[in-house]
Amino acid sequence: MRRAILEMTLLGLAGGALGCWVVLYELSYAAESLAHSVFPGLVVAAIAGAPLLLGAAPAVVLAALAIAVVSRLPGVSRDVGVAVVVTTMFGLGVLLALSPQSPPGIEALLFGDILGPTDADLAAAAVLVLVVAVALRFLHGRLLATGFDRDSAAALGLSPTLVDAALLVLLAAAIVVAVQGLGNLLVVAVFVGPAAAARQLSDRIGRMLAIAAAIAVLAGLAGLYLSYYAGTAAGASVALTIIAFYLAALALGRLRRVQPRKRVLAEATIV
Repeated sequence: MRRAILEMTLLGLAGGALGCWVVLYELSYAAESLAHSVFPGLVVAAIAGAPLLLGAAPAVVLAALAIAVVSRLPGVSRDVGVAVVVTTMFGLGVLLALSPQSPPGIEALLFGDILGPTDADLAAAAVLVLVVAVALRFLHGRLLATGFDRDSAAALGLSPTLVDAALLVLLAAAIVVAVQGLGNLLVVAVFVGPAAAARQLSDRIGRMLAIAAAIAVLAGLAGLYLSYYAGTAAGASVALTIIAFYLAALALGRLRRVQPRKRVLAEATIV
């Protein structure tokens, strides 16, 4: 349980902060797509008895290249290309998982094993936090300028395409690390849920990053304790608590937006 708490804290810090840019750049579907695309690589690594990282990394690269190629075909939009590639990759992973060579417990790749992190998993999560922190600090101005106004960013000498690519590469690396603990189907929750909740509570990016990281960590810990005392699946419990935090933030966000309107109406009535 202590190792799971440490793993979830590290993933929460990285996922919450990175997720803010994922939400602001409207890349939630891309995050879901990348998560599903690594499944065949995870299955191949499990069958071969190799570290999951060795299978997930090339699967993400292959999916990104396939999406780029399919999206360039005449008459094929980017959304259609992403859907085709993701469905193909995930279907291939399911076929491999159902083969006689697949080891027992292969379903853990879908739902994760946050309660059994190895030393290598913890080390990878710690490195991920460091890489995300350094990368986001370096890219902060570029991400902000590009996200605020893509046309003006080009006039400032920035390349929106390179900024998007850097964010997607960082997201892919984070998913590769986090998918080992949270599973192929649930990993996207930590990159979208906390950031979406923070977006309801703040309009300033710095505060939003801090709130998202805090929500991710707190929701992760709450999910682990729910799993411990209720006897439920750990990964699913974490995902559910993240959604619960989002729903609470959604209600608070609406209340936050209503209060200023009431004050304005009250002042107008007095005048």
